[in-house]
Amino acid sequence: MLLLRRCDTRSTGVLAGLMGLTLLAGVATAASTYQVNVESELNGLDVKVSTVENPGGIVVKLQNDSATKIRCNLRYDAPPQPIGRRTVYVDAGKLEQSVFGAKRQWFRIDVKVACEAAS
Repeated sequence: MLLLRRCDTRSTGVLAGLMGLTLLAGVATAASTYQVNVESELNGLDVKVSTVENPGGIVVKLQNDSATKIRCNLRYDAPPQPIGRRTVYVDAGKLEQSVFGAKRQWFRIDVKVACEAAS
């Protein structure tokens, strides 16, 4: 019975230690932020550009409030990761998003958004 209690005490200590490490890792992840610079070339279209940052990447949301379908070309520059490019089509009155995942750790990301009427 004494041996069983000793194992229970060790298990509790190990569990408490693992929970502490998990908490510290969560704080470190939450503290990892990066600077986001967005440059928009909207060509007179009624488009709203917003970003959602997270440690695993960035989401760019494009809200098309104009009366026509649009095409937006996005260029992601997040050194040391290679430059990424995406094209997103957004119907009139709709919201679309583009996701760019982090393959390496970023300290900043420059996003260039160029939108025009789709033909």
